[in-house]
Amino acid sequence: MKEILLGVVAALFFAVTFILNHAMELQGGSWLWSASLRFFFMLPFLFFIVVTRHGLPQLKKEIAKNKSSWLLWSFVGFVLFYAPLTFSAAYAPGWLVSGTWQFTIIAGVLLAPLFFIHIDNKFIRQKIPIKSLMISSIIIIGIILIQVPSAITLSLKPLLLGFIPVLVASFAYPLGNRKMMEVCNGRLDTFQRVLGMTIMSMPAWLLMAGYAFFTVGLPSLSQLLQSLIVGISSGVIATTLFFVATNRVRHNQGQLAAVEATQSAEIIFVIIGEMILLNIPLPSPIALTGLAIIILGMLLHSYQTMVDAKKYQKSST
Repeated sequence: MKEILLGVVAALFFAVTFILNHAMELQGGSWLWSASLRFFFMLPFLFFIVVTRHGLPQLKKEIAKNKSSWLLWSFVGFVLFYAPLTFSAAYAPGWLVSGTWQFTIIAGVLLAPLFFIHIDNKFIRQKIPIKSLMISSIIIIGIILIQVPSAITLSLKPLLLGFIPVLVASFAYPLGNRKMMEVCNGRLDTFQRVLGMTIMSMPAWLLMAGYAFFTVGLPSLSQLLQSLIVGISSGVIATTLFFVATNRVRHNQGQLAAVEATQSAEIIFVIIGEMILLNIPLPSPIALTGLAIIILGMLLHSYQTMVDAKKYQKSST
């Protein structure tokens, strides 16, 4: 349950991303700057934390040992995750992007066969946790319902541009996170791992920023300030909390799916935030029904995790 609570708190800080990305788009800011600035601002904060914890030498050693894997999975977990999200913010309100983002819950469940556990000197392919998949399917029904009003009112192009990139991101984030946990194998703490992924994804962010500079010019002061808030709230606090929670349960696919399902709480925080800060109207009754179903799915995941934990305690005593 502690891991699920950490996931919910992370979802609160992650919600800032969707609200402020939409706000920056409404103010005419380029999504290229919104994406790259977040990671530019994350870097010094994470570097300071890791240095004060004397973790930099070990991080350098781990990256040097497997540089290609760090480059690949940092790109997948950070670039293919965040760039599509900021791109979609140009075509849909934050709550809609956040709702679609919940596909990451079922994506995490479906990714299980790509990973192995080491038992008795054998590598055994992990299986899709059926219970978690069934509960996640309930959440998918909720996601579909919140898309219905937009599907009716929007033309095909903006609907697809606001949906497909988020779908890509929803698979990239858990894949990159899990693969990096596999590469590190517990040898690095969460701050070291997030800093390493930030550093190794920096070439992509520098290219995006360079392209933005030559096409749209420098970002506005407002975009700089909002990106700083996103970098601290979502990039440092939320990412660290979420990675801590997933790292604790990385060997149990059911519990891992439950922790990843906590991100469905983001949409509640996003709706409240957009209504207060951006005067976005309350979603339609159909969309609200979908939101209720998403919340139900998250609660079922939490319940299933508690049941599994009690069974494990009884079997181990």
